[in-house]
Amino acid sequence: MRDYIPISKGALPEQFEVELADEIFVFEVRYNQTGDFFTIDLYDVTRKPIILGEKLVLNEPLWQDSIDSRLPAPSLVVLDESDKEKRITYENFMVTTFLYIDDVALVEEAPILGEDG
Repeated sequence: MRDYIPISKGALPEQFEVELADEIFVFEVRYNQTGDFFTIDLYDVTRKPIILGEKLVLNEPLWQDSIDSRLPAPSLVVLDESDKEKRITYENFMVTTFLYIDDVALVEEAPILGEDG
């Protein structure tokens, strides 16, 4: 099962620390009411910006178009595990769509030790 990052959408903009792969990052989540979408700002632990204004898109990993050694691992992606939603909205965010730490695929794809190939 994937873990998700809890976000209090009623308290946006919200800034909080997240530990990913033994490293601390600062996230700031914002909601754009006019466009009905969410963005996330990513900072290092000293609050230096890494990427600002990344739009959350359903089933698309965050920062997938960016090459920066400071980006967190594993990847983060907003998913609807019931596969019913078509996009992230204020109504479904943190109800049926969640920002998941997408490390399940890494475990599932790991080779089985001791097998002859």
